[in-house]
Formats: sequence, C-alpha cells, structure tokens
Amino acid sequence: MNAEAPRSSRGLQSLLGTVRVRTTLAAVLVVGIALLIAAVAMVVTLRSSLQRDVEAAARLRAQDVATALEDGAASGGPALRDTDDSFVQIVDSSGTVIRSSPKVDGLPPVANLAPSESFMLAGLPQEEDDPFMVVATSANAPEGRFTVLVGRSLDPVEDSSSIVARVLVVGIPLLLGVVVITTWGVVGRALRFVESIRAQVAAISASELHRRAPDPPGNDEIARLAETMNAMLARLEDEQQRQRRFVSDASHELRSPVATIRNQAEVALAHPDRTGLKELAADVLAEDLRIERLVDDLLTLARSDEHRGPPAFGPINVDDLILEEAKRLRDSTTLTVDTATVSGGRTIGDISQLRRVVSNLAENAARHANRSVTFGLHEEDDWVVMTVDDDGPGIPREHRQTIFERFARMDQARDRDHGGAGLGLAIVRESIHAHGGTVLVDDAPIGGARLEIRLPLAA
Repeated sequence: MNAEAPRSSRGLQSLLGTVRVRTTLAAVLVVGIALLIAAVAMVVTLRSSLQRDVEAAARLRAQDVATALEDGAASGGPALRDTDDSFVQIVDSSGTVIRSSPKVDGLPPVANLAPSESFMLAGLPQEEDDPFMVVATSANAPEGRFTVLVGRSLDPVEDSSSIVARVLVVGIPLLLGVVVITTWGVVGRALRFVESIRAQVAAISASELHRRAPDPPGNDEIARLAETMNAMLARLEDEQQRQRRFVSDASHELRSPVATIRNQAEVALAHPDRTGLKELAADVLAEDLRIERLVDDLLTLARSDEHRGPPAFGPINVDDLILEEAKRLRDSTTLTVDTATVSGGRTIGDISQLRRVVSNLAENAARHANRSVTFGLHEEDDWVVMTVDDDGPGIPREHRQTIFERFARMDQARDRDHGGAGLGLAIVRESIHAHGGTVLVDDAPIGGARLEIRLPLAA
C-alpha cells in the first residue's frame, strides 16, 4: 500500500509535467480569471444601470406630483395613486406627512431627504424584503413649500441581476469546458508530430543515420523543427561517412609502410647473407619517416576536427617563411626556385601552422613541377596574398575542389613515390580557414598550377 502511493504520486507529477496538461491548465486559468472579472464587471454595471433607471423613473413621478401640487390640484390629484412598485409621500416644512399613497398610508416619512437627494430603503414595514429607491423633490404650492418623496421598488433590479448572475454561473463553466476541449485538442494535435519526431529520433542509432524524422504539413514551428532535425541528421550522416572514409584511407596508408618494413625484415631474416645492415636500416628509416609524417598529418587534421584553435596568435612575417622554404627547396632539389616577386607581408597567426602551410604548398609544387617553382607575395587591400606556381601539368578544373579533400590524389599522381598521402592540401585548407583566410586553385603564368592563399593583413 505504501509503495503504491509514491508510484501514484510520480504518475500524477509526470502527467502534470507534460506540455499538453500545463498549456491546458494555463489556458483555463487565464480565461477563467478573465471571464470572472468580466462577469463581475457585467453584473455590477448592469445593476448600477438599472438602479439609475429606477431612480430616473422615481424622479419623473416626483416631478409630476410636485407639478400637480404647484398647480393646486386637490390632494395631489391622480399622481398619488398607488402602483405595485412605487409609493408617494408629501411632507410639509415641519416634517409631517400631509398626504400619501395607500401603500404608505399612516406611516411617518420613510426618509429624511433634502430636495434632489436619494436613498435606498431596505423595505417598508409591511414589505420587509422589498427594497425601494427613494428620491425627493420640492414643490412650492399655494399652501406652502412641500417635499415630495417617491419610492420605487428595486425588485426588477434584483431580479435582473440575479438572472444574469445565474446565467454566468452556468455559462462560465461551459465556456471553460470549451476552452479545455479546444486547447487539449489543438495542443495534442501539434504535439503529436513532436512526439512522432522524438520517437523517430530516439530510435535512430549510429548505424541508422540515413533515417529521417517525419515531416508534418504546413510551415509552422513544428514543421521547421522537423526540417532542422532532418538537416542535422543529414550533417551527422555526412560526417559519419567522412569519418569512415578517413579511417579507411588512414588504415590503407599506414598499411603500406608497415607491410614494406615487415617484408624487408622477413627477407633479411630469411637471407641474412643477401641483405646488408646499412641497407636494411636505410629502408626501414625511410618507411618510418613516412609513417611519422602521416601520423603527424592525421593528428593535425584530428585537432582541426575538434575545433581546437591555434594556441597563440602573434604577428608573422610571411615573407620570412617563404624565403626559408625556398632555400630548403634549392638545397634539396634541382628545381629553379624564383622568389623575385616576394615582397613584405605581415599577418596575425600561429607560426607553426603557417610554416606547415608554406611547406606543404612548396612540396606539392615541387612534386608536380618539371623545372621551376615560383613564389609570390604582396599586400592587396586588407589581405596578404601568397602564390605558389609550378610548371607542371596543372590541375583540371573538375579537380580544383577535390584536391583539398583528405587522401585525395589526381590520377597522374597516384604513384606513392610522387603522390604523397594526399593530406597536405587538406591541412592547408583547414589551417588557412582557421586563420580567417581563403585558398583557391588557378592556372599559373608559367604553365602549371597556381595555389593562391589570402590571409588577413596585420593591422
């Protein structure tokens, strides 16, 4: 029994915690308060208006009686006849009732009023439950000055107010019922799509990112939510496919040097007389350097995927990095390296990343050049513009975007001795974007490909 109570309490809290219930309760509360205020204001206004009408009618009759007195009509004339809902008293200057209608015959003045005043009388002695509105007016008759008191029943006011109040007492709950049904239905219909979206997304696992949330009709917030959710799922699916390709390509690239090292070691063990230690060490070292470079590239791209910004930005002379890399190319290759168009250029960035960018561009150009590589640097508006040209076969237009993808190689560069791992230009693009710059491919004036880098100019 004690265990059932907490479960029941949790079930009630869960029900009250739903958007549908909270919205319905809020709508009922707001509309209920508004209707209650409007009902009270309506009854008060109606009652006040009816009382003013009764008072106006009483004053008209009092004026008729006063006019009859001033005209000298005997005993007030027909104006003193009783009706079911009114009475008349004529009081002289001493406060004595000299004439009255049959309803109040023999009674003292029902109220001590000055002319133009009014008074709400709780009831006559013989009609205790019948309230009256009593008004007073003056009459200057030939016999002297008199005060005319006219009382008019307020029963119609009470009856009308009571009828309206009873109608409101019945009508307000009915209106609130309509509000409950309408709000519950409308919110439920809207949330049905939300629940459908939630259930579909909850059922999507990492292996089912191709699935999509249902698209509700219309162009409201729920439809836009479904559209945004599906766009997010599409991005996640693209990113998952990209990661899978990345892992597959990385595994393939690492397998080659590992297999080469293993093959050379097995040959050396099987035929020690045919393999020299120096030759074996040189081959293993070359493959190890290849692995090290590949791992460094993979780590760089992994940090980029994690959106890790450069640790410290500072002013950098880009021309110094270019001249340093140009000297390395001259020392390590037989290519002609031209730096005649390199002028000053200063940006804000991470020197290790930009040095890697220049090195990757230089290696890419040297890999495809026939005889020469040309570096250029100048300032243009708010940019530092760096160009690296080669006189090789160039890059076809259909490949000018794909070369920046990871592990991308053009057909003529697929030989591993010349093509590299296909990560250099991907690192260039990620690093340049991290610095707020751009990179594009064009035709070089010397006949091959031009890679142009734009970096923000240092202030």
